[in-house]
Amino acid sequence: MPKSLSNRREFLATAGLASAAVLLSRAAAEAAGEAGDALHVSINQWSVGAVRGRDKPNAQLAFDDELAGLAAVGVNGLEPGLGSADQVDGLAAQLAKHNLQLRSIYTGSSLTDPAKVDAELERIVALAQRAKQVGTQIIVTNPSPNRQGKSDEQLKTQAAALNTLGRELAKLGIKLAYHNHDVELLFAAREFHHMLVGTDPQAVWLCLDAHWVYRGAGHSQVALFDVLELYGPRICELHLRQSTGNVWSEAFGDGDIDYRALVRKLVEINVRPLLSLEQGPEAQTPQTLDVAEVHRRSVRYVREVFAELAR
Repeated sequence: MPKSLSNRREFLATAGLASAAVLLSRAAAEAAGEAGDALHVSINQWSVGAVRGRDKPNAQLAFDDELAGLAAVGVNGLEPGLGSADQVDGLAAQLAKHNLQLRSIYTGSSLTDPAKVDAELERIVALAQRAKQVGTQIIVTNPSPNRQGKSDEQLKTQAAALNTLGRELAKLGIKLAYHNHDVELLFAAREFHHMLVGTDPQAVWLCLDAHWVYRGAGHSQVALFDVLELYGPRICELHLRQSTGNVWSEAFGDGDIDYRALVRKLVEINVRPLLSLEQGPEAQTPQTLDVAEVHRRSVRYVREVFAELAR
């Protein structure tokens, strides 16, 4: 996931956790009582902010209104970027108000310095404990990207920390999902591979950001599908972004990555991950659609292409 929104604290309301838990539990129960194969489509907080940021007249739209708009176009949940447990309460209440779920949370981490690892793990476990009470199932983390590359000792320290963290979260019934950008594909993808080869598959899962793998491997769909072959059973979440001519598309749809083939592979190996939209613009991305239409088209495409993954 690209850098989390710096003003995420502005998004948090002051309602209590207890009421939020009741509301979210009720929403989950109602959803379960409906068609058992309904496809849950989430959206990452970065995507929400990035798409809204291009709408200059409405760039400061109240977050509550933003949530209402997301729900109106068929989004089912938000994956926020949170740093601490005290951020969960108000956000959960706001989401419940719009019948949006909090199935996953993204949090950054710094796990290469042995002297600081324990404090980082305590922070993330505390965040997970609070989030568990409002229905969170996955904690996604991308450990401190470094374009200069991490040393072998740093990689081993980081992998060991992820193992420890994943086992602690598993005790809570939460999955730890490792996430990468293009940075981790540098230097023969040594960081990306060691975070999976060097960790316990039952402790550390994979949040596959298909487009960052594609871009980080030099715009290679071969590399992306090799990752599916190597680590497919560990995928518990997908971050969804598309490009056209290797430029991020305005909305999620057909483009450089063959997501239909990706779905066929996931069905083949019986993997049904959480789906989280992360479409966003970059400098050359066209701007022809309003915010609602970007999300509406993206959600519609996910429901069409990923329908086989519905549970």
